Amino acid sequence: MKYIYIIVLFICVACNNKLDVQQVYKFSIVTMPVRNQITENETVEIRFEIKREGQYKDTKYYIRYFQPSGTGVLKTNEGLQFTPNDRYPLESTVFRLYYTSHCTDQQNIDIYVEDSFGQVEKITFNFTNKSPKDENS
Repeated sequence: MKYIYIIVLFICVACNNKLDVQQVYKFSIVTMPVRNQITENETVEIRFEIKREGQYKDTKYYIRYFQPSGTGVLKTNEGLQFTPNDRYPLESTVFRLYYTSHCTDQQNIDIYVEDSFGQVEKITFNFTNKSPKDENS
């Protein structure tokens, strides 16, 4: 009889009418391979996919970038040119960006993807200058 009371007490304590809805899921950024040599005024396509461990329909994603070295321009396939450190909403978890070099120096760009819950993933691309004479070799 004593065990029945313990079992009933355990069942009553363990039951909870609150629905536990998970909203925050970890994610990562996956890209296709990208050339690391680029000439001045040349454009490189970068293909992205956000891989999520789970899905909450109201999660929004945002993108921003910073260029610690070199000069260049980062655009969407629709032609929207990003301003460094400005935050832009992403419409899809699969997208393409286009980086155009504007110098002959080493170039680095850091791309940050953030979700609406404050989680941030960073990916860095490094480009070295490929002079026209290198192309003829």
